[in-house]
Amino acid sequence: MSKPIRRIVTGHNAQGKSIFIMDGPAPRVMDRGTASTVVTELWETDSSPASNEGSADPTLHDFHLPPPKNGTKFRIISYPPDKDRVAALRQPDTHHDARSEGYVRDLKNARHPGFHKTDSIDYAIVLSGEIYALMDEGEVLMKAGDVLIQRGTSHAWSNRTDEPCFVAFVLIDAKPL
Repeated sequence: MSKPIRRIVTGHNAQGKSIFIMDGPAPRVMDRGTASTVVTELWETDSSPASNEGSADPTLHDFHLPPPKNGTKFRIISYPPDKDRVAALRQPDTHHDARSEGYVRDLKNARHPGFHKTDSIDYAIVLSGEIYALMDEGEVLMKAGDVLIQRGTSHAWSNRTDEPCFVAFVLIDAKPL
């Protein structure tokens, strides 16, 4: 289990003054155990331009990999080392979100069982640790502070170290290629 991520959200009171409306651990965390990625959903929008009205938490629903149509998602993912994660992903009864939602190619022939593709543009920022971004052809090592702009490509993440890697993602709905 990863350390809970503190989420602070601002809003407006009845007089239109800025206030803090939420402050505490992000409530929507998907953790399937020690060998799995841990996904913490921080915020979501369902339109563009986004609305700043209301004070409801838009993350309190079933987990979905891609952002809503015309919307965005903001999440932090903790990737455990591949030495643990890959074996767990290759298990026949493993529920892999991208696979279950129809976003994964042929896992049997993939270089990494985490390969997937969504109709989104994703901004990925490595917060700590290091991780390889894998494409169908090629890979690049990313370290803390590095940013990847993922433009609807088939990709996977491979943590070849002994420590978890934390990556912040902003996913924006995009037109399919």
